Amino acid sequence: MFEAIRKHSRIVMILLFLLIIPSFVLVGIDSNYFSEKSPVVARVDGTDIKQAEWDNAHRIESDRMRAQSPGMDPSLLDSPQARYATLERMVRDRVLAAAAKDMHLVTSDARLARSLQEIPAIAGLRRADGTLDAEAYRTLVASQGLTPEGFEANVRRDISVSQVMGGVIGTTFGTDAQVKLALDPLYERRDLQVVRFKAPDFAGKVTPTDADLEAYYKANPALFQQLEQASIEYVMLDLDAVRAGLTLNEDDLRSYYKENLDRMAGKEERRASHILVNASRDASAADREKAKARATELLEQVRKTPSSFADVAKKSTDDTGSAATGGDLGFFARGAMVKPFETAAFGMKKGEISDVIETDFGYHIIQLTDIKTPRQPTFEELRPTLEAELKQQQAQRKFAEVAEVFSNSVYEQADSLKPVADKLKLKLQTANGVTRTPAPGAQGPLANAKFIGALFAADSLDNKRNTEAVEVGPSQLVAGRVVSYTPAKTLPLEEVRARVRTLFVAEKAAEMARKEGEAKLAAWKAAPASATGLGATLEVSREQPQNLPRPLIDAALRSPTDVLPAWVGVDLGSEGYAVVKVNRVIPRQAPDAQRALQERQQYVQWLTAAEGFAYYELLKQRFKVQIKAPRPDAVAQATTEK
Repeated sequence: MFEAIRKHSRIVMILLFLLIIPSFVLVGIDSNYFSEKSPVVARVDGTDIKQAEWDNAHRIESDRMRAQSPGMDPSLLDSPQARYATLERMVRDRVLAAAAKDMHLVTSDARLARSLQEIPAIAGLRRADGTLDAEAYRTLVASQGLTPEGFEANVRRDISVSQVMGGVIGTTFGTDAQVKLALDPLYERRDLQVVRFKAPDFAGKVTPTDADLEAYYKANPALFQQLEQASIEYVMLDLDAVRAGLTLNEDDLRSYYKENLDRMAGKEERRASHILVNASRDASAADREKAKARATELLEQVRKTPSSFADVAKKSTDDTGSAATGGDLGFFARGAMVKPFETAAFGMKKGEISDVIETDFGYHIIQLTDIKTPRQPTFEELRPTLEAELKQQQAQRKFAEVAEVFSNSVYEQADSLKPVADKLKLKLQTANGVTRTPAPGAQGPLANAKFIGALFAADSLDNKRNTEAVEVGPSQLVAGRVVSYTPAKTLPLEEVRARVRTLFVAEKAAEMARKEGEAKLAAWKAAPASATGLGATLEVSREQPQNLPRPLIDAALRSPTDVLPAWVGVDLGSEGYAVVKVNRVIPRQAPDAQRALQERQQYVQWLTAAEGFAYYELLKQRFKVQIKAPRPDAVAQATTEK
């Protein structure tokens, strides 16, 4: 039946349309119809966060990360850990928003205005007279998909929310006594000797029988499993594939040359001299008016005698860097000067003197002394660049159209990928030994957890049908098909006998090393003078571990030192056992003033983070946070235990 539906999908869609749409016309479509069907993944202050909201938030976050770092591995963004981190951020945002509302934290218009002025992108939109370019501001926020009102509402909310944690993390301090109490044990050194009982040294004493190996094999079946594997084929559609199928029209190429010649020819440079009258932004209105009046007088003077500009600049400019050269600033391109200065300089004719121009530095009078126009390259010189750019642009425009064909084709002809590969001239690729978890070092689609998950879905495994088109990166779609599948199985004892013996011997050798070490520890504690084989004396600390294993260092530095020498036993797992004799404690030397300051700052940072975390946990309890989605690590552990 399903095959019939698949073959006549267009007819079925028409029938469903005729049956379903009238019901919506009669009863209406609830705006929450689809979201209500979505399961709840978290709850904050009685308000649900649903799966659909989580998915949308993670998609937005992934798009933002890809835009910031185009070379980022897409599999990092699609991992369960990355998705769960997005959910935790959503919960945190809602907790802080609820706390801000509960505390009646409101951002005033004056505070909002100050915060907006501190944003560099907005500060750069100010005109020479100090007013904001409203149209440029509207364009800036529109690039983020917002209106000015919506953007300001977001900023206002962010300021209010920041006050929730600000009252805690902004008041943390640490005294010298606290820093000493916390850090002195961290940097303390101890004089000790170590005896190692290494597991490999006991391996020769282990002589397993066939019965031992069979019992170990039966007791540890998970160690001798072959993971489920699949042999697959897949096709990938990306911009490179679309671009390869494009043929450029010569007329389009020449039109593109004409439209972009100025950009490709290089930047125009201008040379100017200026006279500056200093007036900082925080100067009083009276002082700024006085500076402007002086600049106006100098302007009148140089306009009467333009040839005197350099002499006037030498005597009167406040720019000490250019005074000696008569105010000459040399050649510069767009982007080198502050915006008002640049706008004026690039709007002048050679030899022209500007009006008084206001910037953050004060008031300028500009004389344009030269214009350097770059040579315009010929069409043939630029042809390779033109072809590459135009093909890239056309590929980006065409990708959406081809992507739809790709997605429809892999669905409609679900029993093979060859038709879509032939239609779009894509390479049909194969891979063997693909497992449910991307293999270490895997690249491309085989490193993408979402694509691997689609391959191991029930329909793909049971019916050998194509997966849906899966997005594995910006402008990258892939579809795959399982050709053959081998389920997970426990390998026969005879096939893994050598591995069974190796693991059995290693385990028993470590056990023998541990027992030997524990016996020596007990004997030496009772009669310290009988201790033999102790290694050379070492001074160790967490900063200078002397190449000793971390568990050994931790045990030695944590051991009580009320009575010296102190004896400590350390189980090193598969490496064996160690006995440590702590001879003396070497107090930490007082750090110099610079180091002490750095340590105090570091301590305050640690304490701030700890207090912030504790306060947030308290807020989670107050606003009854429930995260219903399981943490990925917990899921992996539960799967392993099964």
